[in-house]
Amino acid sequence: MFSQATPAQRRTLLAAALGWALDAFDVMLYAMVVAYVMRDLRIDKPTVGLLNTLTLLASGIGGLLFGWIADRVGRTRALMLSIATYSICSFASGLSTSVQMLAACRFVLGLGMGGEWNTGATLVAETWPTHLRAKAIAVVQSSWAWGYAAAALVAGLTLQYSQNWRYVFFVGIAPALLLLWIQKEVPESELWQKQQTNKAPNAKLSSEHVRNAIVLLALNFFGLFAWWGLFTWIPPYLSLPVEQGGRGFSQLGTTGLLVFLNLVGMFPGYISFGFFADRIGRRWSFFLYLFAAACVVPIYAAARQPWQILVMGAVVAFFGTGFFSGSGIVGSELFPTHVRARALGLTYNGARMLSCVAPYVIGSLSMHRGLSGAFVVCAVGFLLAAFTALLLPETRGRELAN
Repeated sequence: MFSQATPAQRRTLLAAALGWALDAFDVMLYAMVVAYVMRDLRIDKPTVGLLNTLTLLASGIGGLLFGWIADRVGRTRALMLSIATYSICSFASGLSTSVQMLAACRFVLGLGMGGEWNTGATLVAETWPTHLRAKAIAVVQSSWAWGYAAAALVAGLTLQYSQNWRYVFFVGIAPALLLLWIQKEVPESELWQKQQTNKAPNAKLSSEHVRNAIVLLALNFFGLFAWWGLFTWIPPYLSLPVEQGGRGFSQLGTTGLLVFLNLVGMFPGYISFGFFADRIGRRWSFFLYLFAAACVVPIYAAARQPWQILVMGAVVAFFGTGFFSGSGIVGSELFPTHVRARALGLTYNGARMLSCVAPYVIGSLSMHRGLSGAFVVCAVGFLLAAFTALLLPETRGRELAN
């Protein structure tokens, strides 16, 4: 795959992948330290969920905002601005002395978080050839697993030796260093540049585009509701005492489980979706992954033995996150160049904004049913997403529309 790409295409892929990995790194640092934040700022589970809800709400706004910026001033510039936003706000989170201050930092961080995904996915989709597009976007999506695993490692080691959650957030400024390389080495999308010099007189979307946007928005909403509801609460689920609805793992034990979950579950799940999408089509790949996720989440929630939690966690991560590769693949193939970044921002980050209630809902339900009982709601979300996927048109082999 990489041998068939030009050096410029490989740099574009690397920039988008690193941006998404570091996005995951900064965003998931919060989930890693949430138990310490609860203790020091004296907040309960619903409030913890509400803070993450604010970040997801902002990510939807950021997706729309940066989609507009990317369609107006270019994919590369919008990518750099989004990375700068979430890096600075991650560092600022460590300076928070109150729930209100932390909420403000996480909200602005969410703007950058939402903007990175659609700008990076659009940049890769427009620079890589049709026969490699699905695999390239799957590689970009898979980098989330590396960022998540890095967050688990950094947080685990930092907390092990310092017991200070603020230091964990301070490390979040590191992604800003990527900006210097992107500015110098990553070219702008030629497809976008051509569209700027040859703008079509009629830029209106057809009724088919609107219908496809609604279907993809609904699919992403159900899937994201399930994902954020589940994976926001997995770190505290593993580390909280059994009497508080957790599984009582130590800090290092939780870190090890999360790294395993990401590298053995999420990463191959993301990558494999690109191959399935080229083999059996985008639509049926969506259905396969989402339906499987709906089936295995209740099994994971019922697991009690450490080896069961380890194995089933990896299986849930494989199917329950792997399907996200399809959002960038299908979204880039459904919409024309002049609105592609905005369409991806609407259908993915708009769905993320709508799903912002998931951490709060699961946190609230856990007060009565425990986290394992609340996770069943996530399984229902995956199931609804699976059947929504069948309403999408098949886009395998489709050239990108100008």
